[in-house]
Amino acid sequence: MTVLNRLYASSGDEVLIETLQINIGNDVYYLTRGWDDIEVTTENGELLTFQGCGIDIALPARNNDGTQDLKFAISNITGEVSSTIRKALENIQGATLTYRLYISTSLNAPAARPYTLSIKTGSWTSTEVQITAGYMNVLDMAWPRYRYTLPSFPGLRYL
Repeated sequence: MTVLNRLYASSGDEVLIETLQINIGNDVYYLTRGWDDIEVTTENGELLTFQGCGIDIALPARNNDGTQDLKFAISNITGEVSSTIRKALENIQGATLTYRLYISTSLNAPAARPYTLSIKTGSWTSTEVQITAGYMNVLDMAWPRYRYTLPSFPGLRYL
């Protein structure tokens, strides 16, 4: 049994550490749950410092409804988060989020494969910012993606 499976099943001396990397255009923010900054190595071997903050993360449900959304809330006491999220929502095409899970005794690589999601929506109040990020919603996509329409294919009129 791996350490991660044992931690999910019961407990131990180790602690799970959740981290978020938020990319908004050229700005990158590294956040972790808790009040202590941590220094970890990513899956690419890059050494990063994640800033501790008040954050709550709800992972995507493992189901077949077609929407796999990660939701999280960040403390907005300083106001820095709301201005950043406002900028992300204005330029939502370039906003992504990477969720990584580490085990406190092994910070040299993520304990599980990281999620990289696109930021979909968000809202903020004076005390917190709530964000929803997810994969592309396959169920709401048209198939086939390229539409055979009369302006492009006039011969369809005679079928």
